[in-house]
Amino acid sequence: MEFAKRMELFGVGIFSKLLELKKQQLAKGVHVVDLSVGTPNIPPAQHILDTMAREAADKRNYVYAISDTAELQDAAAAWYHRRYGVELDPRTEVVSLLGSQEGLAHISLAVADEGDVVLVPDPCYPVFGDGPRIAGAKLHYMPQRRENGYLIDLDEIPEQVARAAKLMIVSYPNNPTTAIAPASFYQELIAFAKKYGIIVLHDNAYSELVFDGQTCGSFLAYEGAKEVGVEFNSLSKTYGLAGARIGFCVGNAEVVSKLSTLKSNMDYGMFLPVQKTAIAAITGDQSCVAVTRQAYETRRNILCDGLSAIGWPVDRSKATMFVWAKLPQKFENAEQFALELLERSGVLVTPGSAFGPSGEGHVRLALVQDEEEMRYAIHAIDQSGILRS
Repeated sequence: MEFAKRMELFGVGIFSKLLELKKQQLAKGVHVVDLSVGTPNIPPAQHILDTMAREAADKRNYVYAISDTAELQDAAAAWYHRRYGVELDPRTEVVSLLGSQEGLAHISLAVADEGDVVLVPDPCYPVFGDGPRIAGAKLHYMPQRRENGYLIDLDEIPEQVARAAKLMIVSYPNNPTTAIAPASFYQELIAFAKKYGIIVLHDNAYSELVFDGQTCGSFLAYEGAKEVGVEFNSLSKTYGLAGARIGFCVGNAEVVSKLSTLKSNMDYGMFLPVQKTAIAAITGDQSCVAVTRQAYETRRNILCDGLSAIGWPVDRSKATMFVWAKLPQKFENAEQFALELLERSGVLVTPGSAFGPSGEGHVRLALVQDEEEMRYAIHAIDQSGILRS
């Protein structure tokens, strides 16, 4: 058999590899604390669960959705106005995604031709680069460095690269570095995109998971943003709906239209009970969002402070549901450290090298276990002696 050459660009995804390692340890009877995949373990609020149950029980909802209902579009536009102060035309500036992952995997097909340049952060969530690769685009990495607060330095992008670029993917609060961008960054980003005619995709999946009393808004709230791009948002982390796969692409009408057309040839729309559940989440009681945020902040405090106390200095995250940690002293290879950590302590983390060249020397830990498990993980790491020998 012969297969597409594009498949030579892809191996087994890092999270699939980690799952296999986890299964091997569990088979040995090891107590594994999985801090690798950002799978929320905080369930949706009761009113959201009730909506899903009720709508899934309605036999009329098992037809093809084909596209977004007007009710869903209206709810998303109202949500953006209420939460971010952004005005959206619900018919032309909103399209749902079957989770942000699906949108990130496909949007380059609507924007970039084979050989076109796409600018992606480094380190970044893997699909930021994998989506453009599927479209046959060339990647240019934009380093996010600790000394610059993990902000992309737009001045570092070579002139010839900027002129050739079709799409730029940006995300703050950032996965995996957990950084937040100030208003000045977005203003510079919009000016840069206008100067070079680049479409901007801002992934805003973590805007509600910002800690220490800080807040975060939307890229689209800045003047000129809708002229140059779109924003992806997700209900996975904010509302505990990860498995339901609910996201939105909002903003520039031309980009939304092209993505909508592409999706109309790829799927039959979001399952109607899931659409109703999304509406319930973004229009209903929002107190659950604060509860979720506080839970992640508490876990962050326990994990970061606990690891620091046992000899692994780890900065407290500013946002997201992750911790971005430099490797302990004497370790240089992230994958090697992650494997040894699992073998010796039963704690599973993601090597930073999985997020791009600049991720080497780090690991990402997801705040997806309860407080007791977080404390167990700290104790297990300490008892393993990996930080001392």
